[in-house]
Amino acid sequence: MKVKVAQKCGFCHGVENAISLAEMVLTTGQKVYSLGPIIHNKDIVRQLAQKGLKTVNSIGQIGEGTVLIRSHGLAPKQIAMIKKMGLKIVDATCVLVKRLQKIAIQLEKAGYKVVIIGDKNHPEVQSVVGSLNDALVVSGPKDLRKLPKNKKLGIVCQTTQSAEHFGQVVASIIKEGFGELKVINTLCKEAQKRQASAVQLCKSVDVMFVLGGLDSANTRKLAQICKKYNFKTYHLQNWKEFDKRMVSGKRKAGITAGASTPKWVIDEFVSNLERVKVKN
Repeated sequence: MKVKVAQKCGFCHGVENAISLAEMVLTTGQKVYSLGPIIHNKDIVRQLAQKGLKTVNSIGQIGEGTVLIRSHGLAPKQIAMIKKMGLKIVDATCVLVKRLQKIAIQLEKAGYKVVIIGDKNHPEVQSVVGSLNDALVVSGPKDLRKLPKNKKLGIVCQTTQSAEHFGQVVASIIKEGFGELKVINTLCKEAQKRQASAVQLCKSVDVMFVLGGLDSANTRKLAQICKKYNFKTYHLQNWKEFDKRMVSGKRKAGITAGASTPKWVIDEFVSNLERVKVKN
C-alpha cells in the first residue's frame, strides 16, 4: 500500500522539553511525581513510569521528592501548595501555556472579564482558570448564554484549538453584545502548521490515519479537521488498533500524528501499513 506522511506531525518543542526534563530528573534517583500525565500519550507515560515517574491525581498523593509540572501547566495555588510541602519542583510547562496564563492574568488586572475558548476539562484550560479570580470557559455557541451583557470581555483561546473554531466562536460572541472586546491570539503556531499539513494530505489520499492519544486535545482536533475533508479518517493510538478492514479497497493512505506522539509510533505504523496487501 502507498503511504504518505504529513510534512508536519509528531512531537512539538514543548513535548520534547517535558520528556527531556522528566528523563533528566529521573536519573537523580529521587522520587519523582507528575500531577496528571506529563503528556497525553500512554506509550510515553508507560515508558517514563518504568523509569520511576509516578503519575498521581492529587497533591495529597505526593510524598517526599520532586514534583514535575507537566506540559499543560498548573494553577499558581497548586504550585504554592507544593512549595509549602517542602517539595522540589521541576517545571515542564509549555512556554505557550505560560504565555496564555500571563495574558489572561494581565487582561483580568486590566478590568476585563476573561473568556477562554476551549475545553473546560482540559488541564491546560484548568491551569489558566486557576490563575484567575473569575474566568469563563466557552467551548462553543451553546455556552454563549453565560456571557455577561455589555461588559469588557478579554478573549483568549486554548493553544491547541483550530483557528477556524477560534474565529467562529469569536464571531458568535460579537453577536451577543458587549461593551468592549479585546481578542488575543494565543493559538500554538506549531499546532496550526500540523493542522494545515494534515488537511493538505487528507485531501489527496483514500484513507487518513491520525495517530496519538485518545485524550490528546491536539490529536483529537487533527482528527476532527481531517474528517471534514476525508470521512475515511481514523484516530488510532498506535498500530495495535489497526484493522485491515479500514483500508479495504483503498490504495493511498495518509498519516499524521499529534504533538505528543513519538516518532517510533509513526515509523512503526508506516512500516507495517506499507506491507499491507489490499484487495479490491
